[in-house]
Amino acid sequence: MADRALTELVEQLVRIDSVNPDLSSGAAGEREIASFVADWCGEHNLDVDVVGGEERPSVIATARGSGAGRSLLLNAHLDTVGVVGMTAPHEPRIDDGKLYGRGGYDMKGGLAAIMDAAARAQESGLRGDVIVTAVADEEVASIGTQAVLEHVRADAAIVVEPTELELAVAHKGFAGFEIETEGVAAHGSRPHLGVDAIAKMGPILVALKELDERVQSGAQHPLLGPGSLHASLIEGGQEFSSYPARCLLTGERRTIPGETPEQVEQELRALAGDAELRMLVTRESFEIASDHELVEVVRRCAGEPKTVGVSFWADSGLIAAAGIPTVLFGPIGAGAHAVEEWVDLDSVERVRDGCLAVASEWCA
Repeated sequence: MADRALTELVEQLVRIDSVNPDLSSGAAGEREIASFVADWCGEHNLDVDVVGGEERPSVIATARGSGAGRSLLLNAHLDTVGVVGMTAPHEPRIDDGKLYGRGGYDMKGGLAAIMDAAARAQESGLRGDVIVTAVADEEVASIGTQAVLEHVRADAAIVVEPTELELAVAHKGFAGFEIETEGVAAHGSRPHLGVDAIAKMGPILVALKELDERVQSGAQHPLLGPGSLHASLIEGGQEFSSYPARCLLTGERRTIPGETPEQVEQELRALAGDAELRMLVTRESFEIASDHELVEVVRRCAGEPKTVGVSFWADSGLIAAAGIPTVLFGPIGAGAHAVEEWVDLDSVERVRDGCLAVASEWCA
């Protein structure tokens, strides 16, 4: 049976609505949950700083070491995706060792694990600091992790995104993009005056599909497989009796280590032709050598988990890009971004224990 106090902490976090306001208009955001995390960490004798501003705060909570030891950063995000279609999303329910509710899996279970790990590290008298960063906005633009990295440096990091208790040493990157074609609006009965912007998008859609086929049959990463490309949204026109003056396609390219944002943009410009291409948010892929000291320490302390790559992007990419060796290790569950979401409570405890064991060795 999972640790009752840790379970209660997960329940408290899930009860707080922290839907990202950039995903759902009028959503609660991170203010309430950041306040709760800051207060809880303060009550457990951690040094607490809140950064990033009042509207989208992130929390830095540190178990101060006695000095001359290496530091360990433990990262989790505060925000969740929306709750459309869910019944009582912020009323946690436990059934057969699983806690149901929005954010339990992605990623308030992991957040509870590292809060408790840091509180226990505070009591154990390590030489190095154990630093919890509970960040805003991972689900959209990662402004929280960007903010905390302006204030925090560390010798290693564990991001506790859900990995099914496997040790993730690589993940894909992504690049969002828009392609816009222009036509000429006219009455549908006057084809000599109109130019169909939607029809002009047709060859581009075909070219995107062909590029995706080439990408997926091309370079393969041993843990991540190939990159990919897809059209996400398309819109255009105003009514059925008019020629559309505009068509807008939004798409996404998923990348693997070795594929650069510049390469992606070059590929897309080649197929867009005369259409306008706009690159949106881009995040590079992440990888740490499987024989890095941090990987070996986490593997040993976490019970020899399987080493894997994960398809999703996470804030580990930003932390690693800041020069901090990073891995991902998080709980078991299901339903990230889905109508039914749950986290396995025993696995949350195992993440807590694993992070604490890593801290005890790394920061000693």
